[in-house]
Amino acid sequence: MAKGTYTDQDFLENDHGITGQYKNWFLDYASYVILERAVPAMEDGLKPVQRRILHAMKEMDDGRFNKVANIIGQSMQYHPHGDASIGDALVNMGQKDLLIERQGNWGDVNTGDAAAAARYIEARLSKFALEVAFNAKTTEWQLSYDGRKNEPVTLPMKFPLLLAQGADGIAVGLSTKILPHNFCELIDASIKYLKGRKFEIFPDFQTAGMIDVTNYNEGKRGGKVRVRAVVEEVDKKTLVIRNVPYGVTVSTLCDSIVKANEQGKIKIKKVTDTTAANVEINIELAPGISPDITIDALYAFTDCEVSISPNACVIEGQKPRFMGVNELLKSSADKTKDLLRRELEIKLGELQDKWHYTSLEKIFFEEKIYKELEKKHETWEKVIEAIDKAFNPFKKKLKRDITREDIIKLTEKPVRRIYRLDIDELNAQITALENEIKQVKHDLEHLTDFAVAYYENLLKKYGKGRERKTEIRAFDTITAKSVAIANTKLYLNRSEGFIGTSLKKDEFIAECSDLDDIIVFTKAGKMKVVRVADKVFIGKDIIHAAIFQKNDERTTYNMMYVDGESGVTYGKRFNVTGITRDREYELTKGSEKSKVHYFTANPNGEAEVVKVVLSPNCTARQKEFEYYFEELEIKGRSSMGNQVTKYPVRAVKFKEAGKSTLAGRKLWFDNKFGRLNSEEKGEYLGSFEDDKILLVYDDGSYEITDTELTQRFEPEKIWLIEKFDPEKVITAVYFDADKQQYNIKRFRIETSSMKTRFPFIKEGANNRLEAVTTDEDPVLNLHSGKGAQAKTQKIKIAGFVEVMGWKAIGNKLTDYSKGIEMDWEVRDAEEKPQGKLF
Repeated sequence: MAKGTYTDQDFLENDHGITGQYKNWFLDYASYVILERAVPAMEDGLKPVQRRILHAMKEMDDGRFNKVANIIGQSMQYHPHGDASIGDALVNMGQKDLLIERQGNWGDVNTGDAAAAARYIEARLSKFALEVAFNAKTTEWQLSYDGRKNEPVTLPMKFPLLLAQGADGIAVGLSTKILPHNFCELIDASIKYLKGRKFEIFPDFQTAGMIDVTNYNEGKRGGKVRVRAVVEEVDKKTLVIRNVPYGVTVSTLCDSIVKANEQGKIKIKKVTDTTAANVEINIELAPGISPDITIDALYAFTDCEVSISPNACVIEGQKPRFMGVNELLKSSADKTKDLLRRELEIKLGELQDKWHYTSLEKIFFEEKIYKELEKKHETWEKVIEAIDKAFNPFKKKLKRDITREDIIKLTEKPVRRIYRLDIDELNAQITALENEIKQVKHDLEHLTDFAVAYYENLLKKYGKGRERKTEIRAFDTITAKSVAIANTKLYLNRSEGFIGTSLKKDEFIAECSDLDDIIVFTKAGKMKVVRVADKVFIGKDIIHAAIFQKNDERTTYNMMYVDGESGVTYGKRFNVTGITRDREYELTKGSEKSKVHYFTANPNGEAEVVKVVLSPNCTARQKEFEYYFEELEIKGRSSMGNQVTKYPVRAVKFKEAGKSTLAGRKLWFDNKFGRLNSEEKGEYLGSFEDDKILLVYDDGSYEITDTELTQRFEPEKIWLIEKFDPEKVITAVYFDADKQQYNIKRFRIETSSMKTRFPFIKEGANNRLEAVTTDEDPVLNLHSGKGAQAKTQKIKIAGFVEVMGWKAIGNKLTDYSKGIEMDWEVRDAEEKPQGKLF
C-alpha cells in the first residue's frame, strides 16, 4: 500500500477516525460532567452552578431582596446551561435555609410542593453567607465561559458547607451522595478537631424523624443509615405520623401506606392527610388490629422507614475522590484555618501600610517638611528629591523605605496651617494601629486559638434554632414475616396431598400472609416446609399442616410410628426450629413401608396419654396398654425415638390430655429498643406462663400488660418493669407542686383492665414522680444540704406509711427544698435497687 494511503478499517481505528473521535469525545464529556456539573468541590462544598449563583447574588447584593428571575438572569452570565438548571439549584439551596434568605412560596420539602414561578419569589444572601463565603482578597479568579467576566474558581468558604447542606449528584461512571449534618454539631466537631480531640458527626435532616447510624461508616461507600418517621399511637384505633423520612414526601408516604393496605400487608380503615404547616397523617385502624403490630408493619412495608446509602465523593485537585465525612470536616477546618491566616496576613499588611503612611504624614507636618513645596525648585522632580532628603533624619523610625508614590500622595494633601490638635489625632491613629498590629500578630502566632474563637462566634451568632432535629437511636430489626397481616386463607386436601390458597372447596386450615411458611407432615413420616402458594403438592395422606415459626422451641410434636422394615413401633417427641425450605425430611427410620400411627402438635410441650391397641392376632399377652409421652425426652426431628412395642399395632387412641412439660417462657426486656424478648437481651424479667407484666411510667402511672412480644415500649419513660404480682405493695414518692411538698404512698394494684394506664399520683401541672419500688421493706435515704451541712435521713417506709388505695393522695414526706435527693437503700451488696430515681 502506498505511503500516506489508508483503508476504511484504518480510518475507523485511527485516533483521528470515527472510533478515535467517539473515544475522545466521550472521555471529554464524562470529565466535564464529573468536574463541572454533578460533583461538588472539596474546597467550598459547591457545584459550579451553586457557586455561580452565589457569586451573582453577591454582585447584586445591596441588602434588599431580589426577584429570583433577576438572579437567574445574572447567573446566566457565568453558567452556560440555561435558566431551568439555575432556577432548580437556587430553589434547592433556598430550601436548605442556610445561605439564602427567602420571600414568597419556595415550596415544601415535606410535601414535595414546588416553588412558585421565579418572577413571584425573592431572595438575598443571608448574613451567615456573607460572613463565611466571600472575601475578594482571598478568592482565586478565572474567566467566565465567554471570557467577558471573572468568576471564582472556588469561594473562600470558612465553614463545612458540604456537610451542612449535603450533596446529591449522578455523573458518568460515578455518583455522590453526602447527607446533611447538624449546623451546631459541625461547629462543635471542628472545634474539637482543632483542639486535637476526637469527634463524631452524624446526619441530621430538616424533616426530623429518627435515624439509626449504626452502619453509617463515616458516610463512605458501603455504609448505610436507616431513617424512620415517628409514628405515634393516639389511641387503640388511631395512629398519627408527624414527620416524613428524609427523601420521602407526604404524598409518596400516603401512597405507600395505601398500597400496603391494598396488598393486604397491613389492615387499616382510612388514611387522612391533614398536613398544613406541619406534617400530620392520621391512620384509622381496622377493628381488632393491634396498634403496635401496625406500627411495625408500617416500618416494614411502607416508606415510614427507608434505607439510605451514602457515598461521599468530591472533587479535589481536578479529580474525583471518595472519602469519609470525618476527613471532609478535617479538610474544611484546615482550609478555614488557612483562610483565616491569609486574611490576617492581608490585614497585617494593610495595617502596616496604613501605619507607614500615617507616620509619614505626621512627620511631614510636624517637622514642617511640607515647606519644601514653598521653595523655588527648578522642576517637580527636584521638589520630590528635596522632600525625600528632608525625611532622611527620620527614616530609621519607619519600617520600610519611602517610595516616590508615598511622597506624591503627601504632596496631594492640602497645605494648610497644622494645629497641635491635628498632630495629636495622628498620634492617636498611630497608637491604635500599633495596637491592632500587635493583636493581629498575636492571632497569627496563636492561629488555632483564633480559629476556635471564630467557630465559637459563628455558633453564638447563628446557632440558635439550628439544634438537632433528627433523633439518633438504634432501631430493632423488624422481620416482615413477623408483622405481616394474615391476608389470605390456607386450605388442605389431605388425601391427594395438596395445600394452598386456591383449594377453596377443601379443608380450611388457617388465615396466613403471603410471607408465611407452612409446615406439613404426612402419614408416611415425611415433613416439608413450603411457602404459601396457590397450590403445592406435598405427598398423599397429609396428617398435619400449620404455619411454621422459625426457631420455635416450644411447639413440640408427639409422634408414634411403625418402622416398615422391622415392624417395631417407636415413640418420639421433637421440635422443628430450623429447616431448608422445600426439602423433604424423614421423621421415621426411613424404611419404605413406615407409617405414622399417632401425631399431635402441642404449642407448649404438652404430653398427653394415649391408649395403644395391638393386633388381636399377635402373641403379646397384653393387647392394650397406656403410653405416657411425658416420659420421653424432647429431641431433634431426626432422632429414632424410643421403642414402644415390637408387636404389630392396630390403633393408637387419645386418652387423656397432658400438661406442659416445658418450663415457663423466660423473658427479658431490652431497654435499648423497648422490646420484650426471649433471646436474653437486656433485663431478665422471669419465667412466664399465664403471668402478666407491671410497668410504672415517669408520669406517675402504671399499666398491666401481657407477654406479647410484638408490643412496643418507650424505655426512656419506663421507671419500673417486672413480673406482676397482685400481692406486692408499690411504694412511690412524688412531688406535690401545689403544696410544695413530697408525698409518699404505698398501695396494691386493684384494677384489672389490661393495657390501660392508671395515674396513681395526685393530678397537677408540675407534679412529678420522684421514686418508686416494689421492695417488701423499702428504706428511703433522704439527702439534703451540701458540704459540711450535708446530712442523710433513713426512713423505713413500712413502719411509716400504711398501705392505702391506689387513688389515695398519700402522706406528707417532707417540704420541698432545693437540692434534696432521694435513693433506696440497698441492703444486699448483690441486690440492685428496684425502681428508678432522678
